[in-house]
Amino acid sequence: MNSLQGKTALVTGGSRGIGRAIVVALVRAGADVAFTFKSSTIAAKEFAEEMASGGQRCIALASDASVATSAGETVESVTKELGRLDILVNNAGVTRDGLLMRMSEADWDVVIANNLKSVYNYTKAATRPMMSQRAGKIINISSIVGLTGNAGQANYAASKAGMIGFTKSIAKELGSRNIQVNAVAPGFVDTDMTGKLSEEQKKALTDLIPLRRTARPEEIASVVCFLASSDADYITGQVLCVDGGMTM
Repeated sequence: MNSLQGKTALVTGGSRGIGRAIVVALVRAGADVAFTFKSSTIAAKEFAEEMASGGQRCIALASDASVATSAGETVESVTKELGRLDILVNNAGVTRDGLLMRMSEADWDVVIANNLKSVYNYTKAATRPMMSQRAGKIINISSIVGLTGNAGQANYAASKAGMIGFTKSIAKELGSRNIQVNAVAPGFVDTDMTGKLSEEQKKALTDLIPLRRTARPEEIASVVCFLASSDADYITGQVLCVDGGMTM
């Protein structure tokens, strides 16, 4: 894979889980990286310092991805501090699971705002500097749930499916400006959420996966790095499922 040396990336929700793995992978590939976080300021700043210790620049920025003004200010800070913006990874998201009949309006709204509206907010803000450069990569972290649906996750599935439609639409809008827009749809990944499952639940889960295991966050991050590189310059409007074969 081509190096990302000289490129600048912004990762939303980059302080933990899949987002953290993406930050690590981008830095190791040579990019300067900014990432956003919503809480745990000390931990986020320490992570940024750790990532910057190898020579690449890495900054942590507090931001509420669901707020348009916050997204605009964050992108402005990135271009001011790091000089440019070549890669945007829309990763920030939340879950508020529950059956529809018991799902509150607040649980619906917070998931749509954090998972889908945030993608609109950050993509719109990042498009301006990318269009002026006539180059850019936008990578949206969706989910296989956005393709298959899942009982108890109507809000989450709707947000992730909406992200896929958004990806395809914006890829058509920005293609003439040499900006590629793609989505990655992870399956079940080793995160804090799956770590809370019982052994019986984990077995039932892995029995659904042809590769018979969940993904490591680093395996999602490596696909993101590929899409961010020049190796993927002729790929746009696509959804890459990284799910061990679940949706084949």
